[in-house]
Amino acid sequence: MYLSVAVAMTLAGSMMMSSCIGSFALTNKLLDWNKRVGNKFVNELVFFAFWIIPVYEVSALADILVINSIEFWSGSNPVACGTKVIDGEDGRYLVECDGKGYNIKSESDGSVVRLDFNEDDRAWSVTANGETHTFMTFVDDTHVKMITPQGDTQIVELSQAGVFAYQQVATSSHFAMR
Repeated sequence: MYLSVAVAMTLAGSMMMSSCIGSFALTNKLLDWNKRVGNKFVNELVFFAFWIIPVYEVSALADILVINSIEFWSGSNPVACGTKVIDGEDGRYLVECDGKGYNIKSESDGSVVRLDFNEDDRAWSVTANGETHTFMTFVDDTHVKMITPQGDTQIVELSQAGVFAYQQVATSSHFAMR
């Protein structure tokens, strides 16, 4: 619930210290991937879906707590180099891209977060704790079906007005849940 606030405060605090804050390679790869998903409207919808689910918050937290520390002490970022085993303070993680999706696996507890694109359904999904949630499905060239904060779906037009309407639903519901 307060993960977003904690991440923001940690980032702000780390910028005030006189040390290396890291390259945030995992979060930047996620953002770069989002830029290649489709046009600017699709990118914006994915951005809000990842904010609701909280994929961005988890990737930023992994960067802050594990990956940037490894980069600071070893001089190289394990995510920037491809599939790697990451030894963190709270366990080991395997970050892997197989060309169809992404796995982040904790070797200590076996938990896995997976991002996948299903070409047959034309849908992106995230899987965590054994539950898969489709967060975006392409309906046609100008519409996608997006997950809402309540878990329902909403058809969104891939236009400035459509993305703005979805943004309003996502942000108003997100703040109402706090």
